[in-house]
Amino acid sequence: MPDLRFKPQPPQHTEIPRTKRGEGQWALGYTEPLNKNEQSKKDDDPLNVRERILHIYSKRGFDSIDPADLRGRFRWMGLYTQRRPGIDGGKTGALAEEELDDRYFMMRVRSDGALLGPAQLRTLGGISSDFARGTADITDRQNIQYHWIDIENVPEIWDRLAAVGLDTTEACGDSPRGFLGSPLAGVAADEIIDGTSALEEIKRRYINHPAYSNLPRKFKTSVSGHPSLDGAPEINDVSFVGVVHPEHGPGFDLWVGGGLSTNPMLAQKLGVWVPLDEVPDVWEGVIGIFRDYGYRRLRSRARLKFLVADWGVAKFREVLEKEYLGRSLVDCESPRTAARNGDHIGVHEQKDGRFYVGAAPTVGRVSGAILTALGDLVERYAADGVRLTSYQKLVVLGVEGDKVEALLDDLEVIGLTGRPSNWRRSTMACTGIEFCKLAIVDTKQRASDLIDELERRFPGLDTPITVNVNGCPNSCARTQVADIGLKGQLVLDERGEQVEGFQVHLGGGIGLTAGFGRKLRAHKVTSAGLDDYITVVVGNYLADRTDGEAFAAWVARADEALLRGDQRLDELGEEQLVTV
Repeated sequence: MPDLRFKPQPPQHTEIPRTKRGEGQWALGYTEPLNKNEQSKKDDDPLNVRERILHIYSKRGFDSIDPADLRGRFRWMGLYTQRRPGIDGGKTGALAEEELDDRYFMMRVRSDGALLGPAQLRTLGGISSDFARGTADITDRQNIQYHWIDIENVPEIWDRLAAVGLDTTEACGDSPRGFLGSPLAGVAADEIIDGTSALEEIKRRYINHPAYSNLPRKFKTSVSGHPSLDGAPEINDVSFVGVVHPEHGPGFDLWVGGGLSTNPMLAQKLGVWVPLDEVPDVWEGVIGIFRDYGYRRLRSRARLKFLVADWGVAKFREVLEKEYLGRSLVDCESPRTAARNGDHIGVHEQKDGRFYVGAAPTVGRVSGAILTALGDLVERYAADGVRLTSYQKLVVLGVEGDKVEALLDDLEVIGLTGRPSNWRRSTMACTGIEFCKLAIVDTKQRASDLIDELERRFPGLDTPITVNVNGCPNSCARTQVADIGLKGQLVLDERGEQVEGFQVHLGGGIGLTAGFGRKLRAHKVTSAGLDDYITVVVGNYLADRTDGEAFAAWVARADEALLRGDQRLDELGEEQLVTV
């Protein structure tokens, strides 16, 4: 097989910035692996592990799995070992990976923005009930995530998924991860352009392709033509964002280099116009740059955002045009902010006169029973299907107007709601210590309990306040871009003992207001004290806000004592000292 790492260069070249130290950039001649991850990928294309799972490991059992496959290449098939039960958060960073490993797997199923009909939903539900002890989560990457998967059952799970057009390939690993699409693609009256065909073509051409299976690290994609920016383009490696060119009409702007974790960066906008049929080619150019020029020496600097930050967006565009596309892109003004909230919760009219219903589970947690029942409801109400959202929610599309209220009632019966409180609507949580080997604190249950308590304390909250609960610094639930972002860590309580707690970020957001939250210096909250802390801060906001002032705007001007919870305002705006 020819070397697929390098794309043939057009005759026109551009000067490439060079780092002071070799960073493992293939296109600059640094092709020798600089760490164990790179060595493992060089030793064997991770896509090859599928055959070993099918023909060896699933037949011989967990103990037969090569460690290099178990803790490396399995990820390209959407499989991670889950956390062994009983290990507290204080040991997360101290134990070797094999000491944290359980004998069961998390499995991630891609949806890639696709419409899920009754057959897909029932299949997803059946897999959960039959093989995953009923577990299932909707992730903020529009995936379905299971736990408690036995290696012996993986072939049958894959067969069931394939029968309804779903798969787990490259849902994890240093690869093009699951795509984000607009849940309203093709149905929204205010949609600029439907990106569905581009997502389908990118997946057809490039997923499970050896030319793109060895990236420096993960590569996250968003394609949405909806003006709400519902595909979270600010925090993806590559995003195609709907835009209208004054001469050429609807198309997509290109944003690159977004990402969170411990070094958060918002995507940079190229200010271009890409027609729908050229999106796959431009996507290939961007991922090609990442593959060939991305940093591979340190995993902590191996995301595309670091390359974009070092090069600058002008140089990135120049390399894309000259070295990968062989042509110039058309200039076009970039969208500034979202036109409206992009979670799509509630009942809204489609362009065809029917309705879509956005519904919320609690912090993304569903189950086999819920997914199966949802499939039954889609069939019973003759809806078009369901799409998952970028906020751990779902949207039922194509509901006739005279059936909406009955559907809303039936969604409540199965554990979903199209009439959520602002707390349930706006709270997300990552997997947390229950299953994740990187987590330090509990998240899913803690966030669920928090919602219950805030609903009791603020039953009539009249404005969304987003709360994102994360179990570690990796920000899988987007710590830095929430009104209230919580990063799990161990903290000292009032007795000086280590307990679960959170570092607090306030006033971040994406969509309507894009920016990172305000991190209060040396301010941490115990998990036990979280309800009271948020109660004081939200109470201060409600007492001090001006007409129409959003939480993030208030945070930007509020006195730090009000944000730390050291002072509490009553309804007249008078200060009271409090202890929380």
